[in-house]
Amino acid sequence: MSHTLDGPAPGARQAQKQKTRQALLDAALRLLEEQSLSSLGLREVTRAVGVAPTAFYRHFRDTADLGVALVEEALGSLHTTLVATLAATGDGEERITAAVDLIAAYVRAYPAHARFIAREQHGGVKRVREAIGAQLTLFAQEVAAQFAKEPEAAGWSEDDLLMLARMYVDHMVMTASALLETDDDGPVTDTARRQLRLVGLGRLHWLDAPTLDEPVRGN
Repeated sequence: MSHTLDGPAPGARQAQKQKTRQALLDAALRLLEEQSLSSLGLREVTRAVGVAPTAFYRHFRDTADLGVALVEEALGSLHTTLVATLAATGDGEERITAAVDLIAAYVRAYPAHARFIAREQHGGVKRVREAIGAQLTLFAQEVAAQFAKEPEAAGWSEDDLLMLARMYVDHMVMTASALLETDDDGPVTDTARRQLRLVGLGRLHWLDAPTLDEPVRGN
């Protein structure tokens, strides 16, 4: 039976629904350039899209739900790229350069997403803070799993590998935040590479370092 009398085909309805959902996300992201999520009203978002406020609830329960969706949009695609970058590079200058270049390229391509994460990581909406924290924890677990495959990980405990991975992830977030505050990437990326070199040196000598309950031997 033709759908001309009964309304759009199911596929067309789904496509329109997805289009409206994405329009709401895009409008919210634009509005969040100038304010935090805790101050964003759903009527602002629907007005920017040109739909009735009731349409918002077909896609999101509330603005916190929309914020969680923005977190997934902002960070979800980075997982595969980051792990692939680590897998393709050794533990040295190539990895440092590739990791810093990846973050710089992300901030240049998606500044609004990067700014949203930087602001809301410690923002006033608990569910969004938790969503960002969960994504960053997942990042760290994926990075640790990659590190565990490498010869340099021999003798490392799972906890220590996760600690190292978390340092990389925290550094990624810190670098992205710094890049948002400058028009000149050079000094920021140079500092980021130097910091990662320091982390790399620490990794090389970690197993030789004394523990907290072991006295430091003199010369």
